[in-house]
Amino acid sequence: MAMFVLPPPPRYPPTGFSLGSPYAMGGAPVPVIETSNTIAHPTGPEHAFHTGEGQYTLREDIHLATPPPHPSETPIVSPNPLAIQPAPLSAGTKFSTIVIKTVPGRDRTSQLYRNSVLAQNGELLEGEHASEPRTSISTEEESTDGGSKSGTDTAGASTVATSMIHLTADKFGGENASLAHAPSKDNKRKKPKNNIQKSNSSFVSRVIMHEALTKKLQETGASEDLFVFANINRAYHWLNLSAKQNKQESLSKVLFTKSHPLCHDVNHLTKGATHIDIVMGFSTGDIVWFEPMSNKYSRLNKNGAINNSAVLDIQWIPGSENLFLAGHADGSLIVYDKEKEDAPFVAEEFLEEGEAARKPISGFVTAKSVNSKIQKFNPVAYWRVAQQAINAFAFSPDHKHLAVVSEDGRLCIINILKEQLLDVFNSYYGGLLCVCWSPDGRYILTGGQDDLISIWSFADRRIVARCSGHHSWVTSVSFDPWRCDARTYRFGSVGEDGRLLLWDFSVGMLSRPKATSKQSRGSISSVPVNGTGRRPDGHPAGRLRSESVVSKVDDDGVVHHPVEPRARTSNLPAIMSKVVDVDPLCQLEFREDCIITTCREGHIKTWDRPKSNLSVVPEGQMA
Repeated sequence: MAMFVLPPPPRYPPTGFSLGSPYAMGGAPVPVIETSNTIAHPTGPEHAFHTGEGQYTLREDIHLATPPPHPSETPIVSPNPLAIQPAPLSAGTKFSTIVIKTVPGRDRTSQLYRNSVLAQNGELLEGEHASEPRTSISTEEESTDGGSKSGTDTAGASTVATSMIHLTADKFGGENASLAHAPSKDNKRKKPKNNIQKSNSSFVSRVIMHEALTKKLQETGASEDLFVFANINRAYHWLNLSAKQNKQESLSKVLFTKSHPLCHDVNHLTKGATHIDIVMGFSTGDIVWFEPMSNKYSRLNKNGAINNSAVLDIQWIPGSENLFLAGHADGSLIVYDKEKEDAPFVAEEFLEEGEAARKPISGFVTAKSVNSKIQKFNPVAYWRVAQQAINAFAFSPDHKHLAVVSEDGRLCIINILKEQLLDVFNSYYGGLLCVCWSPDGRYILTGGQDDLISIWSFADRRIVARCSGHHSWVTSVSFDPWRCDARTYRFGSVGEDGRLLLWDFSVGMLSRPKATSKQSRGSISSVPVNGTGRRPDGHPAGRLRSESVVSKVDDDGVVHHPVEPRARTSNLPAIMSKVVDVDPLCQLEFREDCIITTCREGHIKTWDRPKSNLSVVPEGQMA
């Protein structure tokens, strides 16, 4: 009886091997031709989806050119698809949008909640307390010179004015005189020192400017101009989506050498027709302050002088011209000043009056306080928040609190003005990847590796619902401010399954869990506890209870909330689910006239909103 013998496995790498790898046999790079951005306008029912308000249609699909690996990058030794390849850290396609020279009356995001949420006949909202001043989201719209103009209406004028006073009084670092921002000469915006086109630094590989950039910038501001900044792999693009022709062409494109930009943010306070401040965080821990109109840049945390772990999220601190916050892969949150030089960081010791040195409690350590008088060099503040990577964070609309999600599956609520950790929540399982606040500050959304979106009540300090519908990790969540009011909320999510999901919920829908017990489950504390997890006298409560599980309060006043069983948590179904891309999705943003999504391979898709409010929901919409 003849026996069949399997042939020996092939040796890697075989001759002519190609599985999309930029490296051939022996690790030698294969020449790759760099392509240009492309734009497509697909049509058909597969490029549209329906909701109760009407049909959303794909307007355009811009594909950003993915740059080839730099020749100096470490070659992939083994192209075995089952091997763990030393590929540089990448975050897919992340983008930011700003509007220059906004036409009055068009950008109404800040006006949506003045009457319905922030001022209901002068009465306090649920979860607010008379002892705490009520603040609102910023109601200022930036002018073309980087200043601001008031945007109030009659009914909410007094509330907005009061709110802005509180925002000014409670500004981050406002009590530290050493952080006062010195005005520049002639009131002009300060720019970085180095010209990125003439730089000899090995950090920057190449800068590609549009041949008619000067002319295009001179035309900027004639109407509403929507600028998009996007990073993909080692490239950073600047586009104008309001251009009438060739909007897919980058106004400028910066290619970096080995370091990949993972995140970035645009300062809406300093934006103008001649100035835009951008900060970018890199896989090497470096941070770049970039002004694209003058092509000037400065490099902070150079070669990891302060922290050598990757920057996974970065945002300007609301209301600040020069301070921004970076979340690092080692679990640290660091406040930088764009105009300060770096210095080797050594953790400071803070002594309280009549007490010993401050102890690290609840996993939150202030290595340097924003109130420190030593502010000549970066960092301005340094907080150790988690044991694993900080994947994302979001500022509350009143600019007082920070929601932080990390790879260890924790959602931390921090009072950034007091540098105090308030609450710690946990995911159902796995890490949390994204977070956002509702426009009125009452709810927090998180998404992550458990394929779920969780809705947390900030006032009640508990989870109120879980949302299932994704088939893979949830990468971005966002509220739709144009379809939110005092009682009803619309939000969306995207994930690595290529799906876009939309959700609607109201306060009444989330008032009770899915499965309630016949037994009363009120607070077991004999002292009334407010929504912050503290007694009315300000001291932390001894014990708190969510709907079913006891929450613990440690010696530092931090409330630790255990995981709520799914049987006792409301389940919110999506109103729309559709696969909008074959590649994993990275980001979602709602605008007044459209929805924008991005994927890992560089596609930026713009979906037009319904042109009417007619309900045309066909059967079998859920894809």
